[in-house]
Amino acid sequence: MDYPFWNAGVGYGVLMAGIAILHVFISQFAIGGGLYLVVTETRMRRRNDAEGLAYLERLTKFFVLVTVVLGAVTGVGIWFIIGLLNPAATEVLIHNFVWGWAIEWTFFIVEIAAAIFYYYGFRTMPKKTHLVVGWIYFAAAWLSLAVINGILSFMLTPGKWITTGSFWDGILNPTYLPTTVFRTGICLLLAGLYTLLVASRLPNGALKARLVRWNAGWGLAGLVVMAPSFYWFFHSLPASIIKGSFDRLPMPAQMMHDSFVFAGILALALIVLGMIFSKRLVTVLSVAVMLVGLGYVGSFEWFRESLRKPWIIAGYMYGNGLVVGDAKDFEKTGYLPHIRYRTDDEGADLFRHACNTCHTINGYKALAPHFAHTDEAFAAGLVRGVGVMKVHMPPFVGTKAESEAIGRYIWKRGDRTPLPKTSGLTGVALGRKVFEVRCGTCHQLGGYKDLTDTFSGMSKEDASDLLDGSGDLDAAMPAFSGNATEREALIEYIVSVGKKGGAS
Repeated sequence: MDYPFWNAGVGYGVLMAGIAILHVFISQFAIGGGLYLVVTETRMRRRNDAEGLAYLERLTKFFVLVTVVLGAVTGVGIWFIIGLLNPAATEVLIHNFVWGWAIEWTFFIVEIAAAIFYYYGFRTMPKKTHLVVGWIYFAAAWLSLAVINGILSFMLTPGKWITTGSFWDGILNPTYLPTTVFRTGICLLLAGLYTLLVASRLPNGALKARLVRWNAGWGLAGLVVMAPSFYWFFHSLPASIIKGSFDRLPMPAQMMHDSFVFAGILALALIVLGMIFSKRLVTVLSVAVMLVGLGYVGSFEWFRESLRKPWIIAGYMYGNGLVVGDAKDFEKTGYLPHIRYRTDDEGADLFRHACNTCHTINGYKALAPHFAHTDEAFAAGLVRGVGVMKVHMPPFVGTKAESEAIGRYIWKRGDRTPLPKTSGLTGVALGRKVFEVRCGTCHQLGGYKDLTDTFSGMSKEDASDLLDGSGDLDAAMPAFSGNATEREALIEYIVSVGKKGGAS
């Protein structure tokens, strides 16, 4: 936390995704494209296919522009953004993998040079020399991916690095090999989808038909590589990550399901449109196929990122930059002594450094709605217990006064109208709403941290006693601090749930 704070004005996740996803798509597309170019050129030269070579030369210009311009610009953009959004994690990646970055940049320079020579030498170089340059282009691009993926996969599964601090233990982590194979499949898929789009715009004829079939085959090859490597990746994950993520969050399961759906649609579309109706493929349909493919890739990236919560480097550093080993020191001293660049608003300073990495007040992953219609005491209690009751979030390890300051800061920026007044509800209906606001953040009837059995058969007196002692049940659980009307309504709701066996 020893760094100035940059207020982006939007959710960090949105900002990072906007740049990183674009770069990932471009870079993986360029890698697959490099292999596509040299393999397709070899095939066409053997067949003396002049039409095909002319098509390939035009296509090469686009790949060079993508690699040299957009790939480089968005890559620099990622460095700029991660340095601002999470300086602590960026520092760890630089210090531990400085030689990895140096190797990757060397490969990237070779890739750029080879791509330029490949394009401008298409007609002037001897055929064999030109193909050698093409293979160098692809090899350098893929080796760049191999290095970067080691660092990306390290952030999810650092493995032995946690205890050894070894460069090689970090790079060659438990999910390195499966994700490298999976991303290679993505490269093939994206190359096939883009070239399929290009081929769909050609005039109807024999050239279009054979290119559509050939390009669709690249897309299918990518899917064939990705399917088993995803299975490999999933089973390489530590059991604690799988159980923790799937038990507490709907996102990983949803994204994995979506990726399977996208893959099925994509495979069917490539077979039907690319192989069977290759002569009739129109641009609109090929664009739709590409969007489905991007949905498939995007759902995997979302799935992978959601598994990592609450970490930025699993087991070592939380998403807000707090190192696990520093937690005990923070518990004694609080957050504020570690924030060198402070303003005159302690609540704002604490929010920015402890929460703002993942949340905004009223925008992306807004917190104000979760604190709305409550009170300062509840807000402070919610902050103190966040890492226990919401275990996909970093724990709060500051002082009680700091939790009150953050809670107050967020609470004052939300709707402070009492719930009975703003909802217009009474009785059990109001009680259900009170439960959603004050308990539903951490408990779901029939779901995570279910209270159905606890409520079963409760009388009003039992429910009242439960509320009286709620603050003592768990150090992370806020005491009930609602007004008398809310309390009575919540008691009625608890009793009604107990009688219905959890029906609500």
